[in-house]
Amino acid sequence: MPAAPVSEPFAEPGTTSLTCGTVSGDSVSGDSVSGATVAALRQRVTQGDTLPLAWRLEQLDRLERLCAEGEGAVLVALAADLGKPPVEAFFELVAVRQEIRLCRQKLRRWLAPRPVAVPLSLQPGRAESQAQPLGCVLIIGPWNYPFHLLLQPLVSALAAGNTAVLKPSEHAPATAALVAELVARHLDPGVVRLVQGDGQVAQELLQLRFDHIFFTGGERVGRLVMAAAAPHLTPVTLELGGKSPAVVLADADLEVTARRLVWGKSLNGGQTCIAPDHLLVEESLRQSLIERLSGRITACFGADPLQSPDLARIVNRAQFERLSALLEGARQRGQILFGGQSDPERLRIAPTLLAVMDPNDPLMASELFGPLLPVLGVDSLAEAIAAINSRPKPLALYLFSRSDSAERQLLAGTSSGSYCRNDVVMQAGIPELAFGGVGSSGMGSYHGQAGFDTFSHQRSLLRRPFALDLPFRYPPYGNKLNLVRRLLG
Repeated sequence: MPAAPVSEPFAEPGTTSLTCGTVSGDSVSGDSVSGATVAALRQRVTQGDTLPLAWRLEQLDRLERLCAEGEGAVLVALAADLGKPPVEAFFELVAVRQEIRLCRQKLRRWLAPRPVAVPLSLQPGRAESQAQPLGCVLIIGPWNYPFHLLLQPLVSALAAGNTAVLKPSEHAPATAALVAELVARHLDPGVVRLVQGDGQVAQELLQLRFDHIFFTGGERVGRLVMAAAAPHLTPVTLELGGKSPAVVLADADLEVTARRLVWGKSLNGGQTCIAPDHLLVEESLRQSLIERLSGRITACFGADPLQSPDLARIVNRAQFERLSALLEGARQRGQILFGGQSDPERLRIAPTLLAVMDPNDPLMASELFGPLLPVLGVDSLAEAIAAINSRPKPLALYLFSRSDSAERQLLAGTSSGSYCRNDVVMQAGIPELAFGGVGSSGMGSYHGQAGFDTFSHQRSLLRRPFALDLPFRYPPYGNKLNLVRRLLG
């Protein structure tokens, strides 16, 4: 599942972050990736090494072996970094394997030239578009899903015939070290290089000339990535986040709704950017839903969720303190409806329901990215739509309702990166469904063919014979305008 705005690989909140500057000697610290290294990786593409289908399938095979041989170690590393239960950690391996499987099945079709109709005025001729690799790409991963959100875009990049430099998040150090080891063992260093390091390393990498930058993280750093890419006119894909709302209407099945909302909000300790950030609930069922949500939290995590082996922890002290400050403010304002426990020693926060009446409440200022779930009452779907549109376009939008007309009204009146009805998060698990944001929640998309296309250039081709070279197109034009008008409209 994609990362959220606070999932920033450059620096902890409150510390020095990415700035634009120059790179001394055109090299970066850490694992010694330089401009010359990037040029050498790019040359593998320009000299045609990466074009054959067989080469691309070989890279997918290598990635599959990486996942298979590293499975147990990946589960251990994700537990060390985020306290992920094995089931949740396994989802990260599944996401990469599904992407590999789909690419294997579809790659020949994606590589095939796409015929384009030639107008009568340009015949005889044959036109088509052909996917070309971009070159050497930079992929910067986040800390909340540090394995699959680094390697899943790599699957697309290699399937499209590119080489790559990877920068894992230093805030998931066990996973970063493991992925570095696995990449070195299974992938050709002349095809994929991995650079470990802090925000300074990421900053320096961004000063090098890549052919595409793929960044998963937060809006603030996304802006800095774009600024760093501008001098080279490097295209970027930004997978960001936002305050993804869930609208719950009076005709929803509250038991199922509560189960799915609690699961989606608690997944990875709430550190999933497409998790429901807050609920917009029709006032008539607000109290009933709160009761069912509370019951589901207890059913999933017990009377003391802090002791549950199925609840991941907050990634680090800085993120824990940010969430704790929001929780303490809500406690002082009397907003806690259920939960509210925390353990600063183990960086754990229980799933917590919070009453919010004011859209300017501190809990509504930015994406929460933790197990805190504000519940806001609305009088109607129209009021919910107005609330959604008062904020930047979210990465995900959820509706719980049996009504097709309510869905049509919501979709017609809003914009979001993705949408799911009567469930949460699951849309990101469909390999062939494009995933990406809109507006401040991101730009560009990936998964399946969308990922292949993101890392490809569609070159336009026209082939014409020497025969039938009609003279009317050439000067002197004389009185040819009427002829051109009849032929071309």
